[in-house]
Amino acid sequence: MAGPSTTTPPTGGVLESLSNDLAGAVDRAGQSVVAIQARRRIPASGVHWRPGIIVAAHHTIQREEDITISLADGTTVAATLAGRDPSTDLAVLKVDDAKVPVASLADGSAIRVGALVLALGRPGIAVTASLGVISTVGGEWRTWHGGTIDRFVRLDLSIYDGFSGGPLVDASGRVLGINTSGLSRGAALAIPGSTVNRVVDQLVKTGRVARGYLGLGMQAVRLPAALVEKLSLPNDVGLMVVSAEPGGPGDTAGILIGDVLIAIADKPVGDPADVMSLLGGDQIGKPLSTGIIRGGEPKTVSITIGERPREPRDARDPRAGRRGR
Repeated sequence: MAGPSTTTPPTGGVLESLSNDLAGAVDRAGQSVVAIQARRRIPASGVHWRPGIIVAAHHTIQREEDITISLADGTTVAATLAGRDPSTDLAVLKVDDAKVPVASLADGSAIRVGALVLALGRPGIAVTASLGVISTVGGEWRTWHGGTIDRFVRLDLSIYDGFSGGPLVDASGRVLGINTSGLSRGAALAIPGSTVNRVVDQLVKTGRVARGYLGLGMQAVRLPAALVEKLSLPNDVGLMVVSAEPGGPGDTAGILIGDVLIAIADKPVGDPADVMSLLGGDQIGKPLSTGIIRGGEPKTVSITIGERPREPRDARDPRAGRRGR
């Protein structure tokens, strides 16, 4: 007698359910995604982050006047630039009459390696999507332009033309952050929601993110072992001053080309990133004790931290010749 027949359970129902869930996530999150006409090429994307507040990618906002926003309901409204922060590649636009939903934000704990995510954009009338996963999650990091991003989030998906400034959303349609191709030459990254909120708060309040600076050009140099031993230095690397902006904080304090910085506020420095991490906006106007080596001898100089000047419009992105998405 033949045994009972066995059948393989169909998988179509599971796949169809996943497909429907993802399509639903795009429908929900896509209502808050807008198209921004602020450059010559195709529109860029943005997110209705708070009532009347549109978050966009800084590098896609190539003009500061005559900006228009196309909403999910098909209407077009005028927008004004409230402020931008090149160091985190974020910009904030204000609109008076955005009758579309505000984005639903996810908790930061939802940013996990392997999580299925969607990148959304609206580079035209309709919302578009790209599917992938979060490939890497790391700690706080500093961009090539000195901005602080709370978490490093690399994506295994495509950031198509017009997608920068659009949202990264989870499978339920909640927004995890803002996608950008402007912070890395070879990888799609997302700026987590916690960073976006912090930068938006500052841009709405003051129109800029204030950052301190010394007005010094520096490069790391290896210190002679005998000098390290003589001065009981904690490490054998310092920062040699190779340029000083006339009238800048370092120049005003008497720093000379050839001086080697070894400590700021009693914290050893051996890389320009060490210095930048100590120059937050809260340090502007404060004198910081700076340890240097001049002519082989230790010296302490007090430098009053200045505010980094705003950059000329045509110098905000050193990769200006490269197409931004």
